[in-house]
Amino acid sequence: MNNLFSLKNQTILVTGSLGLIGKEITKSLYDFGSNLILTDIHDEDFYNKNYEKTLINITANNNQKILYKQADITSSDSILELIDFSEKKFNRIDTLINLAGTDAKIEDELNINLGSFEDFPIELWEKSINVNVNGVFNITQSVGKHMKKHKSGNIILTASTYSLVSPNPNLYNDTNSNNRINKPIDYVASKSIIPNYTRYLATHLSKYGIRANYVVPHGIENKNPQWFKDNFEKLSPLSRMCNVNELCGPYVFLASKASSYMNGASLVVDGGWTAW
Repeated sequence: MNNLFSLKNQTILVTGSLGLIGKEITKSLYDFGSNLILTDIHDEDFYNKNYEKTLINITANNNQKILYKQADITSSDSILELIDFSEKKFNRIDTLINLAGTDAKIEDELNINLGSFEDFPIELWEKSINVNVNGVFNITQSVGKHMKKHKSGNIILTASTYSLVSPNPNLYNDTNSNNRINKPIDYVASKSIIPNYTRYLATHLSKYGIRANYVVPHGIENKNPQWFKDNFEKLSPLSRMCNVNELCGPYVFLASKASSYMNGASLVVDGGWTAW
């Protein structure tokens, strides 16, 4: 019986590949047999110095390749250069995994009070819309044209629990210092486009052999303050944050034939956060 999760002979384009999730799932995608085109806002020198060495211990099978190309998903010209690069190197893109996005960190929220809706800076709103909405449109439109030409493809977008529910203020309350912040509105609003946008792609591109689904991660541990982790444990059904490696399986699954009848669907990986 063939391995349903095998990615052998697949070429997968991963945007935001140098981020927290990207650096982890690309190893698993490669381990399951795919060729990889990695892209991020950082240039090739940054990639070579900070990331390439982490892949040295991965054993290559079937002459697999990992290539890196800088790209800005908010720039149509940059995306076209990325598609041209991918076609020249691999002839086709079988799967797109979009991880590129912007999100304010807790320390940023504390420093400039990003959590206050009534005082939220319009320029930060516009920045998030440009990356999390316009950027998603740019990359999926260009890759969609490429996939339509080949009459097959797989698009995997990345949402957030905050595209399904509103942030719980109790998560962001530091009782030790009386700091009370909220998840900024720009992230919540811009990520909320993903579910219905994915459904649109799924229903309008399926006639060309292209399917589209999205992952809903939440609460990935990344050197968070202890008070934040304590709050998260109280509010999460699993009583802990997500380890980033726990997202590898869901992305491999959606990229593989094991999910071949999934289209327009969400894969929620939130420890039960949205089940309350």
